[in-house]
Amino acid sequence: MIRFDNDYTEGCIPEILTALTNLNDEQTIGYGKDDHCLNAAKLIKQAIKHDDADIHFMVGGTQTNIAVITAILKHHQGAICAESGHINAHETGALEAVGHKCLTLPTSNGKITAEQVDTLIQNHYNDASAEHTVQPGIVYISFPTESGTLYSKQELTELYAVCQTHNIPLFIDGARLGYGLMAKNNDVTFEDIANLCDVFYIGGTKVGALFGECIVILNDLYKKDFRYSIKQHGGMLAKGRMLGIQFEELFKDNRYLTISKHAIDMADILTEGFQSKGYSFFFPAETNQLFPIFENTKLEELSQEFAFTPWIKIDETHTAVRFVTSFATKRKNVEYLLTKI
Repeated sequence: MIRFDNDYTEGCIPEILTALTNLNDEQTIGYGKDDHCLNAAKLIKQAIKHDDADIHFMVGGTQTNIAVITAILKHHQGAICAESGHINAHETGALEAVGHKCLTLPTSNGKITAEQVDTLIQNHYNDASAEHTVQPGIVYISFPTESGTLYSKQELTELYAVCQTHNIPLFIDGARLGYGLMAKNNDVTFEDIANLCDVFYIGGTKVGALFGECIVILNDLYKKDFRYSIKQHGGMLAKGRMLGIQFEELFKDNRYLTISKHAIDMADILTEGFQSKGYSFFFPAETNQLFPIFENTKLEELSQEFAFTPWIKIDETHTAVRFVTSFATKRKNVEYLLTKI
């Protein structure tokens, strides 16, 4: 079975395994205060051009989202997000389980707009029953989105401007950040991301690491005592160096972006191949997540050799599915898939 169902089917880049092996007997202080975590933080600050950023390493994405959002929100506040947002649709209600509602906005492509956010916030405060409803306390988006789509620099600029107008933080989930940054039509840089939000995280689990995410806090208001939130949500890894070493390797020699480009290159080959065979896409094909529409009979045939994710039924005979490439996708597997369609 050749897997295209997600971007974490493989382990990690070989440099990480080598480093972990070579440093296995090294003794370090725990809980993310070791030299590897400090050096990884330094490399990340250089990449985003923000020496004043606070850097924290976590194990997984859900844990990261909950630690960030709960550290920021007051008890009566909720998170504005797309109805398809990860915190709303794919985290088993984790945010709501700890007492914060997802305030969802409709979307056709995974993105939400500055106008939508502005309207939701204004409607809340203009409602005579405002104190009887959940107060908007943070805006959450993903870059790229769950639909594999991208926010342009202009869209991010407008969205952040609305957040600043209403004095509400913007948090960017970057579980697949590298793939978004290296997409052909992307006009956003690492530095832009850091300049256009209050907090974001750099995904490692889906972009070359065995596991791990990196939280980047830009706004001074949310830096103090954040490690308490990490500990409270089970994220303070005793052997923190395991995360530091991985992000050291990811951010050496521009490696994070280089391996991300490989995934985009493989996705572009697939996109061109699907299109040349006459297949269309349910969402725009912009990053490493592709959503082609196939005949159900063809999908039954393909499922004998390939793993992919059914997404949405189009009609009685067609279904949109998700194919995902990664830092480790082999070109020969991409080319073999194309021979089968």
